[in-house]
Amino acid sequence: MNTVQEIRRINEAELASGSTASWHDQYKDSAYIHVGGLPYQLTEGDVITIFSQYGEVVDITLPRDPNTQKPRGFAFLMYADQRSTVLAVDNLGGAKVLDRTLKVDHVLNYKQLERDNETGKMKERESQRSVLPSIVS
Repeated sequence: MNTVQEIRRINEAELASGSTASWHDQYKDSAYIHVGGLPYQLTEGDVITIFSQYGEVVDITLPRDPNTQKPRGFAFLMYADQRSTVLAVDNLGGAKVLDRTLKVDHVLNYKQLERDNETGKMKERESQRSVLPSIVS
């Protein structure tokens, strides 16, 4: 069973059970999603346009082939509001874009990477913002 079918099965079982809790709850501290099955010709702007239907996209990583610089067909997105991830996973998983089926799922522990200007190697990026605001007393 593929990811899209599995997510649909889980959602249907959850609705049928009448449970007040959601399987999405385990991802409540992560505003990131993984998107697979992207058409290779899409740009970051195209992906943001599709996914901004469900909230404000504040970060996108669209990995590219190091030799050709062409997109590799998947991306990681961060929403300003974590609740948008639930909407994107439930509504865009299985959607067709240019004859390709999107696979959309939550990401629990995404590590942002950036290229070190001095060494040229990838390193973990300093966090730009917290998913949950901190309270200063």
